[in-house]
Amino acid sequence: MRTLTVGLLGCGQIGSEVYSLLKRKEGVLSREAGAQFKIAGVAVRRPRKTRAVRVPVSLLTSRALSLVRNPKVDVIVELIGGTQAARTFVLEALKNGKDVVTANKALLAEYGDEIFELARKRGRQVFFEASVGGGIPIIKTLREGLVANRIDSIYSIINGTCNYILSAMSERNLDFKEALKLAQQKGYAEANPSLDIEGTDSAHKLAILVRLAFGGQAPFRQIYSEGISRIRNEDVAFAEEFGYRIKLLAIAKRGPDGIEARVQPTLLPKNHILANVSGAFNAILLRGDQVGEILLYGRGAGPAPTASAVLSDLVDLAKGHESLFSANSHVHVLKPLRIKNISSILSRYYLRFHVIDRPGVLARISNILGRHKVSISDVIQKERRAGSVVPLILLTHDAPEKELRAAIREIDRFALVQGKSQVIRIEEA
Repeated sequence: MRTLTVGLLGCGQIGSEVYSLLKRKEGVLSREAGAQFKIAGVAVRRPRKTRAVRVPVSLLTSRALSLVRNPKVDVIVELIGGTQAARTFVLEALKNGKDVVTANKALLAEYGDEIFELARKRGRQVFFEASVGGGIPIIKTLREGLVANRIDSIYSIINGTCNYILSAMSERNLDFKEALKLAQQKGYAEANPSLDIEGTDSAHKLAILVRLAFGGQAPFRQIYSEGISRIRNEDVAFAEEFGYRIKLLAIAKRGPDGIEARVQPTLLPKNHILANVSGAFNAILLRGDQVGEILLYGRGAGPAPTASAVLSDLVDLAKGHESLFSANSHVHVLKPLRIKNISSILSRYYLRFHVIDRPGVLARISNILGRHKVSISDVIQKERRAGSVVPLILLTHDAPEKELRAAIREIDRFALVQGKSQVIRIEEA
């Protein structure tokens, strides 16, 4: 039985779990892969640090580049996160004839074109199942299971931190700060959660999915992203009253004039399958021209699910499977997709204004919206206290985003409107 020698970059939560899983499942993995996996070294910043898993001192090194260049290493497993150092190590690994397995969505979203092109030129493989959806096999599903399909749309919840926060706000009646603190206590949110709560993490993952699903380059910077930090309890409550739940969705749709690709808080009908994905779980709803709708659901983050996906890639590599962007694949000739600007989309909207309760306010706002081709479908204005500030909630029919934004800018200048208006898009599909 042949041996596949592995260089592991990073031994944090995920790296430790990968190391542990390779040891615990050694027999099963060898039988399935037809090869033995041998860890040649584990690159870490501080070799003497106490870790969750016991790694022999002889394997630990702070010299990552030496491990990457080691001629005895067959594959580099990159689990350090971030982009700059990871990019250096991955490119160097490919230049030195190594295959690569990575869980790094930011790296692939921002530098994927460069990495895949170098892999093609050097005849190497880059596997990245763990980069999106943790243990959910979405990459393999797109790469193999749905190869006969034209993918028409993706609706996905691919950030467990945000889904946990929004679920806590809805189910426990917590405000955003309370829900975020709870997520941090549970280990679902980082001490600095900005990448998650501002939508960047989801946008990185969506860039990868768009590339695979629609067969073209999807520059990360062209994907519109909006986070959940401005969602308030009243938005959650009013959405429920209208029959909706708020979720952070990563959406991609194929259209005759380009691809819509955006990350945004979204009102979904309560009976929609994604509206009922709770806690830190992820779900990806695909629509293909042959299979119709397919839902992949599971734990989208955490050391164990992510390590499971990394090991799946290592087994595929040992079996001689080719990654999607291999030297022998035609996928590497991808051309840039036309990603539509957010201002060109058509959508329904939830609008929340805080207004001074005086006669004619609703009429004035309605007039401004009407002049910008935005028509109202539903209204809630429960509190009536003359002269006080009260919430005014409107739902619209389909309206052009560009016109809606212009209307909101005008409304926000209206003296009887207090603070910044809230705008959340609605998806019925």
